[in-house]
Amino acid sequence: MTDAAPVLVADDIFAGYLPGVDILNGCSMTVAEGELIGIIGPNGAGKSTFLKALFGLVPIREGSVTLGGEDITNKRADELVRMGVGFVPQTNNVFPSLTIKENLEMGAYQAPKGFQQQFDRVMDLFPDLASRHHQRAGSLSGGERQMVAMARALMMDPKVLLLDEPSAGLSPVRQDETFVRTRDINKTGVTVIMVEQNARRCLQICDRGYVLDQGRSAYTSTGQELLKDPKVIELYLGTLGA
Repeated sequence: MTDAAPVLVADDIFAGYLPGVDILNGCSMTVAEGELIGIIGPNGAGKSTFLKALFGLVPIREGSVTLGGEDITNKRADELVRMGVGFVPQTNNVFPSLTIKENLEMGAYQAPKGFQQQFDRVMDLFPDLASRHHQRAGSLSGGERQMVAMARALMMDPKVLLLDEPSAGLSPVRQDETFVRTRDINKTGVTVIMVEQNARRCLQICDRGYVLDQGRSAYTSTGQELLKDPKVIELYLGTLGA
């Protein structure tokens, strides 16, 4: 953990999709401003559910989430976007019939007056998209769509960006590009919380990692320390990505 003030705190979260059935069972996390946090763990551990609960898409039954000290527990997604939280889902994360630029316009729908300035800034991070901004998103490769989705989430200049399995289903080259872009975004000052199945690559780039197991935070340390931790290697890195 850095000396920076916490930007987001999740405290003892219990949450799930069905009444009486919790996927998260006391999950906690403290994220400092400017950190890149990686969340790893086995399938069914609750990683994606945790991100969705932070973003108001899964009801939190117990516990709390604060953003900059303000309670955001169970707030609607559109309110969270306005407050500075961006979210990139794993699938169905672009509007295929719209162009790249139109997708980004949708990302800025709550602040249309600042669109051009923000568009130019975001395109500096994604130069491959800038040269083809009139191309329809549906004609792009999976990796390119992922870049569009990330760019759109940045259009409201979020304090915190939530990424759900950004490298899933991509070729090795596109996976690597996704991790590089994620780090680039973080270097601009955006706090990033990333759920990743490619555990080894995720831990290589993140400041700190959380290992989720059965809906709880099982381990947390720096990414480099987790890469060398015998328990993490035995239980997770052997099966979660090369």
